[in-house]
Amino acid sequence: MIKKNISSFELAVLAEELQVMINGKISQIYHPEKKEVVFQVYIRGEGKRFLRIIPGKFLNFTSEKKSVLRPSGFCMQLRKYLNNSIIREVYQKDSERILIIVLETAISDSENKKKLVKYNLIIEFFSKGNLLITDSDWDIIGTLSSQRWEARIIKNKEKYLFPPGGFDWKKLKPKIVETAIKRSDKKNLATCLATELSLGGVFAEEICKSKNIDPKKSLAETNIKEIKDICVAIKEFVSLIGSNKTAGYIFENGTMFPLPFIGEEINKKYETYSGCLDLVDPFETVTPYQQKINSVQKIISGQEEAIKSIEKSIKKDTSIGDKIYDHYSEIQNLLNVVKSLKKEQSWEEIKKLLMKEKRINKVDLKLKKVILNL
Repeated sequence: MIKKNISSFELAVLAEELQVMINGKISQIYHPEKKEVVFQVYIRGEGKRFLRIIPGKFLNFTSEKKSVLRPSGFCMQLRKYLNNSIIREVYQKDSERILIIVLETAISDSENKKKLVKYNLIIEFFSKGNLLITDSDWDIIGTLSSQRWEARIIKNKEKYLFPPGGFDWKKLKPKIVETAIKRSDKKNLATCLATELSLGGVFAEEICKSKNIDPKKSLAETNIKEIKDICVAIKEFVSLIGSNKTAGYIFENGTMFPLPFIGEEINKKYETYSGCLDLVDPFETVTPYQQKINSVQKIISGQEEAIKSIEKSIKKDTSIGDKIYDHYSEIQNLLNVVKSLKKEQSWEEIKKLLMKEKRINKVDLKLKKVILNL
């Protein structure tokens, strides 16, 4: 099973699942692959568990430790500082794709007295990903790979700086979403939410579907009510994090997510999302032929969704047409009355007269529209 990486929502769910490690002890560290590190954690009441970390991709509890004969230099550095340390905190940085594990260990000072020292283990899941350790002042002690950006440098002895902050979808308000939509040049609503608000494609589509909003809707057609509904939906999803509603779901098309997809058949369910991710081989590659097949399947899926949307519109428009036809004579009479009144009276006066009729729901003076209850 192939999965490239995790979204910030998936990381939020995993951060909650990893709370079981609080007060657990790091008893060993392995570095079996170039970009894979495994922490052996002793959890009181559960025993040993192995936490697999693949920066830039995902993390999960696994049944395999994959030890190697000769540990890497980075692995030895991690062991030096973190072996026998106690896990005190596990949290996601806002809604960023960054997980922080705070560890505490006892070291001897110059007088051979024990003192407690804290370290931050930081796992980045954006871009190429990274894994690094800092002291309590966020000075970098060791890193899986040195990296340089315009606003930050990741290497030993540098101060760790978080990436420039974007939108925190855990605290979104309608005005922020409205501003993001107005400024965006993306082709549709779901793409805008996924990129501008850092929701990720799958999460953005599920948010739209949960409020019966078309994910492919153009930004120009998105109204303020839908924006408010999107914010409500996000809050509802946030409230599910850490609840018994999240788990590991695998669907018929092979995708996985911590919640059931709206309108999708569940192929298999796991107790945790971490358990679901344990099925994934992070280093599995796809042949060019399989890539082509996947691309065609994605096009077919998109076309099927478009057909469903068109059929829905046809059904709605047909229903409206039938209603109009059933009440054609009443509507025609009303039009004749309005045309007659327009010759002698203002729209304000026409509104007062029309609103006396039971079937008339509203008279919009600005748009010169009469809305009926049929």
